[in-house]
Amino acid sequence: MNIHDLMTKDVELIDPGGTLRPATQRMRHADIGALPVGENDRLVGMVTDRDTVARGVASDRAPSDCIVRDVMSEGVYRCFEDEDAHRAGSVMAERKLRRLPVLTRDKRLVGIVAMADLARDGAFGDALKQVSENMPDPRA
Repeated sequence: MNIHDLMTKDVELIDPGGTLRPATQRMRHADIGALPVGENDRLVGMVTDRDTVARGVASDRAPSDCIVRDVMSEGVYRCFEDEDAHRAGSVMAERKLRRLPVLTRDKRLVGIVAMADLARDGAFGDALKQVSENMPDPRA
């Protein structure tokens, strides 16, 4: 099965020059833990709830003053919409990632595929197990 068949398609880029407050409000409202960051319709990074805490709040930076670019992760792993879902699962397992941005071959963001999307397909139990191994318990 192709990634295109499994991915979440309702994805928008956030501006790297914006502040964290609207980014974190968007994550809260959508009940998600990461947002793709882009300029000129191109993916330049991802900002996660962990990024906002570890690089923003923990550094005594106010969300209304902290810029997304300053806390986002660059060098983001991604996959292409026409790739086989097993390849994405392998990348996620190898890199212990829970989600990957999905691009067209001309590198435009068209979606996000999460481990949960792959798990719904039923063929990714091993990848899910590998991603979850040694992950900290969020309740701890």
